Amino acid sequence: MLTTGRRARQGHLDIYWAPGLAGHGRLGLIVPRFRNTAVARNRLRRRLKELWRRELQGRLPGVDVVFRARPESYRASFGVFREELSSWCETVTG
Repeated sequence: MLTTGRRARQGHLDIYWAPGLAGHGRLGLIVPRFRNTAVARNRLRRRLKELWRRELQGRLPGVDVVFRARPESYRASFGVFREELSSWCETVTG
């Protein structure tokens, strides 16, 4: 999907998506280390999963989505991710 789907670059994330075959939305995460600890990586994963579950999963049609974290994403707050992902969701659905 990373080579065949669509791609958008937000401030802290690269987002890839393609029509899904499962009939509902699915999420994949790529969170490289970038010299951060396992605690920081897991915190970032939990934030992205929670935003997917709360904000995006119900709004998007059945698409497969992959979020790839960029190095600056480790310093971003939950609110920043919410704004970026909401604006991306509007462009996909609207």
